[in-house]
Amino acid sequence: MVVLYVRGCCGESLPCSTRGASVLCASTCAQMAGCVSRVELAVSCQSLLDRDLGSRSDPLCVLLQEVGGGQWAELDRTERIKNCQNPEFCKKLIVDYYFEKVQKLKFGVYDIDNKSFDLNDDDYLGGIECTLGQVVSSSLFTRPLELKQGKPAGKGTITISAEEIKDSRIVYLEIEAQNLDKKDFLGKSDPFLEFYKQSDAGTWQLVYRSEVIKNNLNPCWRKFSVPLQTFCGGDFNKPIKVQCSDHDSDGSHDLIGAFETTLAQLQQAGDGSPVEFECIHPEKKQKKKSYKNSGILRVKSCKIETEYSFLDYVMGGCQINFTVSHEFALNFNPSNPYCQGIQGIVDAYRHILPQIRLYGPTNFSPIINHVARFAAHSAQQGTASQYFILLIITDGEITDLDQTRQAIVDASKLPMSIIIVGVGAADFRAMEFLDGDSGVLKSLSGEPAARDIVQFVPFRQFQSAPREALSQVVLAEVPKQLVSYYKWRGWPPGRLPEAKSV
Repeated sequence: MVVLYVRGCCGESLPCSTRGASVLCASTCAQMAGCVSRVELAVSCQSLLDRDLGSRSDPLCVLLQEVGGGQWAELDRTERIKNCQNPEFCKKLIVDYYFEKVQKLKFGVYDIDNKSFDLNDDDYLGGIECTLGQVVSSSLFTRPLELKQGKPAGKGTITISAEEIKDSRIVYLEIEAQNLDKKDFLGKSDPFLEFYKQSDAGTWQLVYRSEVIKNNLNPCWRKFSVPLQTFCGGDFNKPIKVQCSDHDSDGSHDLIGAFETTLAQLQQAGDGSPVEFECIHPEKKQKKKSYKNSGILRVKSCKIETEYSFLDYVMGGCQINFTVSHEFALNFNPSNPYCQGIQGIVDAYRHILPQIRLYGPTNFSPIINHVARFAAHSAQQGTASQYFILLIITDGEITDLDQTRQAIVDASKLPMSIIIVGVGAADFRAMEFLDGDSGVLKSLSGEPAARDIVQFVPFRQFQSAPREALSQVVLAEVPKQLVSYYKWRGWPPGRLPEAKSV
């Protein structure tokens, strides 16, 4: 085990335990302090191309950022909306805005007809390239979509609006309904909810869309959360419009009823005392004097909690332990396998490489279980004090896939992330499977991973790119993985940020 120290953004030394191989510096957290703003991008499209026979396209928007050398890294993606050529995406795209940098972005819209995370097998409906500066400096940034440079994607357009995230609080809501109107001829209704906030210009912007509950006039939706900034801009008295609609598979949803409220009103719910609202259909109300409502919406609870960021945890004293895998003492001294800093590791490599020969099999589970023991010991403290990152660099196919699946599922319950960098031209489909982007990774017995902790990166895609491009992609998922673990465990940062006033 090799121990080195990386200077962190809080000015303290962050111990990084390292086991051999090349070192990727984990000090990117230092770059996150200072001149960085987080912004959320709301995306909508109009007049998309129709690529489906017998129905309309099922669009999704993906956001990529140039990382140098013509390479692009995915930052975020929206949800998929079925049968819709004019989608207003509910999920906001989150990006860090550096005032001093030109950040080139690419928005791509795809027609999704399968469950694969890979977009290469989906129809491209068009995209645009721009800078983040162009977007944040516009109240509404609208551009025609292009299939390629100079070739329009029909009459399709994309509109993007940006809002700085200044508040880290989250709104949690539990909602049910009673006696909704029956909208389907051969059944009941398939209700879902949509929440809209009112912009400064008076327009309504979608902030949340619920799941659909089939054939039910008394639905109870899953508890959900929306960032406070997204929900109402942090203004507890800003108008919120709630719509309840009957879902139709062809996209022609029927309004059941709607009402307006504020977060201040919603907050009155809780402790077994729900807040009730009448769902009103404006046309029915106008036509029928006897009309009362189209159902009752009951807000069972409304709570506001602080969501801590990666930077909150790092500046709160969380130590990032960085491990690069080898199953032997890098300095050939098992009784004292420690190297002094980065230079000590480099010197050990120069000494050892001429004396060893690399060979198979390629077994991942032993090293994953090895680091997991350290993470498990740390987790027993019950505090957000240490997080472990394991980097595996491999040039071959994995030979203990079943054992590795189990090891990853077990490690997903611990303060730990795994980064796999594939070197060479081998078949890395197993690594992509372990990444879990195509669905929740499960062990051989069917046990699902508690959270996504694996990031796979093929090195061959970055051979001609600047050095920082690889490190950015390799470390891209670590912050949200760290935050997801401590949120799951309910552990705040060691030194809490200053409390925000309501």
